[in-house]
Amino acid sequence: MATITALDDLYHNPTPRVPVALCLDSSGSMRRDGKIKELVEGVNFFYDAVDEDDEAHDAVEISIVTFNDQATLVQDFADIEHVAELESIAAQGRTEIGSGVNLSLDILEKRKKDYFAAGVQYHQPWLVLMTDGKNEGSGSELERAIKRVNDLVTQGKLTVMAFGIGDEADMNLLQRFTPGDKPWRLRGVEFVELFKWLSQSVATVSGSMVDEPPRKNVKALKGFTDF
Repeated sequence: MATITALDDLYHNPTPRVPVALCLDSSGSMRRDGKIKELVEGVNFFYDAVDEDDEAHDAVEISIVTFNDQATLVQDFADIEHVAELESIAAQGRTEIGSGVNLSLDILEKRKKDYFAAGVQYHQPWLVLMTDGKNEGSGSELERAIKRVNDLVTQGKLTVMAFGIGDEADMNLLQRFTPGDKPWRLRGVEFVELFKWLSQSVATVSGSMVDEPPRKNVKALKGFTDF
């Protein structure tokens, strides 16, 4: 964890932040077809792309939550100088989507309080949700997560991108996490291309005004996904 260092950085680097919460499925089905390995490579590519962009380097902060039988905080919010390259993610257990999203939102709310305490502005946060299956966890936890996401999106306090990995992903459920938008289905293992698009998108946000609505280049996204 990089909590103390990341807090110190807020006082030394006043650049408005772009918080990006990655909420990633690590259930047992992600072992099939090398999905979990390719996902790790995609996340590390994202790290490298953010590191190489001058504006994103100082602005983007990343957290990672994985979910299987339970939600796990893998990386607390930190800038690119204080995140650790992923070596692996263990894929096992069931698909607890609600727990994963709720933990991601909890970590995001905590980080927003850090911004406020340090007097640092921030752009509208991004939640990137990725799963290859259906929810197998608590129904009440899932409904709580959906309501929290919808409330934040409606209030203009969150941008959500939801991705279904392969044919078994529950796109109808992911649609409930994307009010006024739509989820995207990855037909193959296209994680590097996806994270390339994400890095370009957040770099654009980091160079904009804090009050400017985030812009998503969906034309570029259509080039490698089917929805």
